[in-house]
Amino acid sequence: MANDENANEKPTASEGIPAPEGAANLIDTDYVIGQDNITASPLGIDVDLHGKVFMFSSIVILLFVILTLALQDQMEPIFNSMFSFLTTNLGWVFLLGANVFVLLALVLIFTPLGRVRIGGADATPDFGYAGWFAMLFAAGMGIGLMFYGVSEPLGHYGTALGGISLGEDGLRTDWAPLGGAEGDQAGAISLSMAATIFHWGLHPWGAYAIVGLSLAIFAFNKGLPLTMRSIFYPILGERVWGWPGHVIDILAVFATLFGLTTSLGIGATQAAGGLNYLFGIPSGDATLVLLILGITLVALGSIMLGVDKGVQRLSQINMSLAALLLLFVILVGPTLMIATGVVENLIGYVTHLPALSMPFGREDANFSQGWTAFYWAWWIAWSPFVGMFIARVSRGRTVREFLISVLLIPTLASVVWMTAFGTTAIDQVISDGITEVQDAALELQLFTMLEYLPLTAITSFVGIVLVVVFFITSSDSGSLVIDSITAGGKVDAPKPQRVFWALIEGALAIALLLGGGLAALQTAALTTGLPFTLVLLVGCYAIIKGLMSEPR
Repeated sequence: MANDENANEKPTASEGIPAPEGAANLIDTDYVIGQDNITASPLGIDVDLHGKVFMFSSIVILLFVILTLALQDQMEPIFNSMFSFLTTNLGWVFLLGANVFVLLALVLIFTPLGRVRIGGADATPDFGYAGWFAMLFAAGMGIGLMFYGVSEPLGHYGTALGGISLGEDGLRTDWAPLGGAEGDQAGAISLSMAATIFHWGLHPWGAYAIVGLSLAIFAFNKGLPLTMRSIFYPILGERVWGWPGHVIDILAVFATLFGLTTSLGIGATQAAGGLNYLFGIPSGDATLVLLILGITLVALGSIMLGVDKGVQRLSQINMSLAALLLLFVILVGPTLMIATGVVENLIGYVTHLPALSMPFGREDANFSQGWTAFYWAWWIAWSPFVGMFIARVSRGRTVREFLISVLLIPTLASVVWMTAFGTTAIDQVISDGITEVQDAALELQLFTMLEYLPLTAITSFVGIVLVVVFFITSSDSGSLVIDSITAGGKVDAPKPQRVFWALIEGALAIALLLGGGLAALQTAALTTGLPFTLVLLVGCYAIIKGLMSEPR
């Protein structure tokens, strides 16, 4: 790798990637973005594709969809067996990797490397704070907060309060986090909220932050394509443009698709459950398929509008609705408990964090393997998608500003959200004896909780709308990212390609739901998250090396 001391005098970095503004160290390579692409206009439809990455990725995904739909009965036990094997034997890999990502992100905030500016020393942000934060949060974990905001705190509370139970072999059979809090109501609440915040706090955003920062620096400061392979230039050199790089990008496509599909499937399940709960619409497979098809068609319209008019506006609308629903729950729920709970839960989170994040020697195998390992695999599978998306919208920010915004602010927002919804549900069970909330199916617990608050019909409908719009923004963002990867790193590839990937996402979500339900979705995230954990651990070295060569 060679640095060009006069990089800012170059007229352009490459097609589709803005040249750095001000001082920056472009990587001296003969590779031109899109040089290996196939360009054509079959039937008047423009395409601009990286032949090897696109063809291999799309063919494998299409075959998987066809086989899963054709062999539904045979696929479900396979998905269940794979999920059990991965969580039981390799859960520690996910826990260890997630710890590394968080620690690296926190360290970079406090080092001089935090002064490096994405896009060059004189670059200015492309989006204001309001639009930027909205896109970060909507892309990162919107659907998950709606699905698990009530069910996870409530579930952990029940298992923690129940304490430890042992099987005949002496191993634990309970799902309580750590050692539980048998018979201790206050202790169970504290532990349940700490475990929930652990899953939605620093660790997922640490993976997003490292991937996003790496992509942003190597694209906007180094002039390389906006694809995962670019991160590995300091390690692979020019070989990154050959098959080693193709494999990295293909893995990124798989991880993005399956991680995104997990969320889309969960969102569709909750939306269908909500429609059944409110309007009596059957929530079977036919409803799920129609719902996914309908939302995918709406997402296509948003895709055609682009990032500024489509994704950003939808994200801002969604954040406004989410903020209103959150404020409503705080005001009509146990307001004082929620207000004091935010601070108490943060303290509990920090207190339990070392034990919760320990990769080895865990006695709470069901919790650490069935909950945490799945979550970390899910977040890591999402990291190419979310990381690339936030890289695209973060040009002009300093590394320190980027990391604080991506790592800390969404974590605090998640703490407030989980505290408000979780505390309200737990209080309904403890103070009001409303066991229906605890007994409801996971996808219905949010709506059951809202039933015991004022304006039930309105708030439940808003909940469904939020799930649907989060679905759309995630599909939009994911299509944007996968299109960039399969177009050789171009950020201005023809829109029909984005439409193709949006349709594939919908088809894959349908195939997994019909072929194995939630277990299939979870297995898909685990299977693609595992190789990417190893890839990203290597990438941590590359981003440090890349930042050290930048002016600051």
